Amino acid sequence: MRLLSAVLAVLMAVALGGANASAEAATARFVFTDASKAEFVIELTDAKSIDHARRLLSGQDKDRQHVNGLIVKQTAPYNPRWGYHLTPASISFFDAATEVCDATIVYTQEHLAEAGGAFLPGLRWCPWSSKLVREI
Repeated sequence: MRLLSAVLAVLMAVALGGANASAEAATARFVFTDASKAEFVIELTDAKSIDHARRLLSGQDKDRQHVNGLIVKQTAPYNPRWGYHLTPASISFFDAATEVCDATIVYTQEHLAEAGGAFLPGLRWCPWSSKLVREI
């Protein structure tokens, strides 16, 4: 009986350790820049997006290099310089997008009060010149 309890304890520890490792791997932060030369931090929570971002940084992938997502008009702890951030679940990568969602990091901050109206309708932001520069 003691042996069975010990085996079950080990199996539970391994299973819980694996669950924690998966949870940690499900969040990653990346820095991108754009034509303004400013830097902006995004948080990715989707494993496929995280893998794509890492492949872009390593040079293994050249497709869909630009960042796209929905703006939240508040500072995120991981991106304190800016008064906005992107909802992690909304972030994707693109090659081409409509002009209506294009703006630099700095211009978006300067016109944040207008975002969601004629400027960046629906709070969709897709800076055409965005490019990942590193994972943090």
